[in-house]
Amino acid sequence: MIRPFCLLCALALPVAAHATEETYVIEPVHSQPMFDVQHMMGFSTQHGSFTKVNGKVTLDRAAKNGSIDVTIDTTSIRSFNERLDSVLKGEDYFDVAKYPIMTFKSSKLAFDGDRLVGADGELTMLGVTKPVSLKVANFMCGDNPLNKKPMCGAEATTTIKRSEWGMKSGIPKSSSDDVRLTLPIEAYRE
Repeated sequence: MIRPFCLLCALALPVAAHATEETYVIEPVHSQPMFDVQHMMGFSTQHGSFTKVNGKVTLDRAAKNGSIDVTIDTTSIRSFNERLDSVLKGEDYFDVAKYPIMTFKSSKLAFDGDRLVGADGELTMLGVTKPVSLKVANFMCGDNPLNKKPMCGAEATTTIKRSEWGMKSGIPKSSSDDVRLTLPIEAYRE
């Protein structure tokens, strides 16, 4: 009599573990990806952002896994200067006419207790896909203090060499090969 009961318990475990998975939809107004690059061989740091992003984050904090799927509209690049925006949208940089989106996808998340601290995945930009590791800071989940909806937030960062994706214009005199990418995320539970 005990054996069938144990078998039922064992079969129920995967269902119980799956029940803790939660999906969060990225809120685009407060999740605008940013980039920083050294300009003129380090005389200054230039900043820019993308104003259109969407995606989902799936978390199972009990099982310490999940996934991230983010799509960035490269046509929404903003450098705070219209002329520079046109240059960055051109063929030498983001070539937005040919590659209007870039994506980050990950199914390998790292946790420290219940906190998400990292994500290994693939960044696709300019038609090239390469592995990228994101460091995640300030991760927290709870109810939004204003609308009381369940949400999670964090800031993910990495530094890439843009030349690995074929973006070589201006290296090294005009701007650095190293680009720091930052993605502040606010996402609401689905």
